[in-house]
Amino acid sequence: MSDSSSNPAHWRNPPPKRVIVFYHPKVEESEALAGAMVDYLSHRLGEAVSGASLQDSEARARIAGQDLIVVVGGDGSMLRSGRLAASHGVSVLGVNAGRLGFLAEVQPEEWPQVLDRVLAGDYWIEERMMLGVELWRDSQCLEAFEALNEAVISRGAVARPVRLKTMIDGGELTTYVADGLIIATPTGSTAYALAAGGPILPPELKNILLIAIAPHLSLDRAIVLAQGATVEVVVRMEHQAVLTADGHVEMALHDGDRVCVRMSEHLTRFVRVQPTTYFYKSLMARMAQNPSADKSK
Repeated sequence: MSDSSSNPAHWRNPPPKRVIVFYHPKVEESEALAGAMVDYLSHRLGEAVSGASLQDSEARARIAGQDLIVVVGGDGSMLRSGRLAASHGVSVLGVNAGRLGFLAEVQPEEWPQVLDRVLAGDYWIEERMMLGVELWRDSQCLEAFEALNEAVISRGAVARPVRLKTMIDGGELTTYVADGLIIATPTGSTAYALAAGGPILPPELKNILLIAIAPHLSLDRAIVLAQGATVEVVVRMEHQAVLTADGHVEMALHDGDRVCVRMSEHLTRFVRVQPTTYFYKSLMARMAQNPSADKSK
């Protein structure tokens, strides 16, 4: 993006014509706030505005054909909506109704002014890479899905490490003996990977980050891979292990399973009205908050 893009006068994007507002049904204030937004937008766009629960089984189908998704919730809601919207190329605007709200763009008291700006085309789009994750057993791909934050291979309830033979672009890197391995995007570098001691990557990068969880006599440094790299992990264990993605998708692993991770062909598109330099200021503000705050909403 050119230097002039930091100047709001140069932000000119197509005003959205069809908008859906999602809310988190377990966040008390979320539904009421979403309803107020639907009313507000309906006066400007007519019947091209609708509202729905983000947990609705038909949420993915309802995204098709939209120009914009407004999400009222916390970071968990932003992750889910970002994954759902990516394959449709639909942009996402987050309104924070959680506690941390690191991915959200709008605080609850600011939404009328921000929506007016977005409807006028006064915004920019931040594209964030996603992971394409595949679980292979023998020669069969059992599952394929996408993640915006991270894929994590970890031990189950038994407090014994797993052995994770890890290859980069077909060449062996190392065998981690650890509680698990985090395979993260730059977005995920400020989530679980950060809690495990990893570096912070700016969101516009398209690199995969590897960091072991409680490694035992094995590689204990985070690695940032070259853009376009592919990761393959062969799981060896004598007890339960699981594969999770963005803290939601969870699959039990068997000894010998392979997890393949690469950059997805899809990108999550976040609507921003803050200056393009917002990330570091927002990062420091969020880190100054209570680090034990619940980020699951």
